[in-house]
Amino acid sequence: HKYFNDHGFYYIHTPIITGSDAEGAGAMFKVTTLDLNKLPRDEQGKIDYTQDFFGKETNLTVSGQLEGELAALALSKIYTFGPTFRAENSNTTRHLAEFWMIEPEMAFFDITDNMDLAEDFLKSLIRYILDTCLDDLEFLQKMYDPELIERLNFVIQNNFERLSYTKAVEILIQSGHKFDFPVSWGIDLQSEHERFLVEKHFKKPVILTDYPKEIKAFYMKQNADGKTVRAMDVLFPRIGEIIGGSQREESLELLNQRINEVGIHSKDVWWYLETRKFGSAPHSGFGLGFERLMLFITGMANIRDVIPFPRTPQNAEF
Repeated sequence: HKYFNDHGFYYIHTPIITGSDAEGAGAMFKVTTLDLNKLPRDEQGKIDYTQDFFGKETNLTVSGQLEGELAALALSKIYTFGPTFRAENSNTTRHLAEFWMIEPEMAFFDITDNMDLAEDFLKSLIRYILDTCLDDLEFLQKMYDPELIERLNFVIQNNFERLSYTKAVEILIQSGHKFDFPVSWGIDLQSEHERFLVEKHFKKPVILTDYPKEIKAFYMKQNADGKTVRAMDVLFPRIGEIIGGSQREESLELLNQRINEVGIHSKDVWWYLETRKFGSAPHSGFGLGFERLMLFITGMANIRDVIPFPRTPQNAEF
C-alpha cells in the first residue's frame, strides 16, 4: 500500500462475484442459489440462470483486472489487492485455488513502462523486507533456507534481463539441456524452463515479453506480426513466474476479433468493450500473487505454508 500510495495510485475495490471471465480460461467457481436437485431448464435444455439470484450466470473472480482497467481509464493509476479464485486442478507446491492478488493498472503506460514498474515494485518490496525484518529473515535462513538472504540480495542487486519469448525458446533449445517437458515455439513455458533461464543461463531475474497470442488472454495488445502479444512475465529463482502482465488492447476492432476467436460472448463483456467504443488510451497492468511473493521472501518450499487456510483440490478445511 505504501509503495503505490507514494507513487500516486488510487486503491480500488473490485467485485468478488462477477459475470465475466478475465482470463478466458473457464476455470472458475460458479456462484448460484439454485436448487441443484431441481435445476430449472430453458427451451434448449440448458440451465436457466435467469431464475438464479443475479438473473445470470455468475462466478468468483479470477482477477480484478477488467474492472481495474475501467478505473484506470478514469483515474490514471490504480491498484487492487484482494482474493482471487481459480478452479484449476493444480496440485503443486506453487498453486492455490484461493489466493490474493496485487493488480496495478495504469493509463498511458506501454509494455516498457509496465516492465519498469514491475521491476521497481519487486525490488522496493524486497529492499524494505531486508531493511526492516532482517531478524526474521535470519531465523528463516537458519531453519529453512540457507541461501535465503543471498537470493533476496540477488534480486535487488541485478537489473532484470529482458528478452522475447521467441529468443528464450531459442536459448532453451540450443542449451541441449534435457527437460521433462520438451521445448518448442508456441508452448506455455513450464517452471523448469523459467528456472533454467533465471538460475542457469542469465543468473539474474528475467522478464519475458511478446508471447504467442494463442497461449495468452484475449485482452492483450496484439503485435504487428499478428502472432504475438505484448505480454510480459517476470521470472524469479526457485519460483519461476512471479508476475504476469501485459499492455492491454485498446483497439475495439482487434478486441472484438480476439473475443470471437477465443469464444467469449460479447454480451458478457459489453461494458469492457464500451471503454474502447468512443476512443481509448494505451494502458497496461500486471498481477502479482501475494502468496508467491511470500513463498520467495520466506524461503518456504510449499505455498500452502504461507497462507493460514490453504484452499487446494480436495481440501477446504475450516
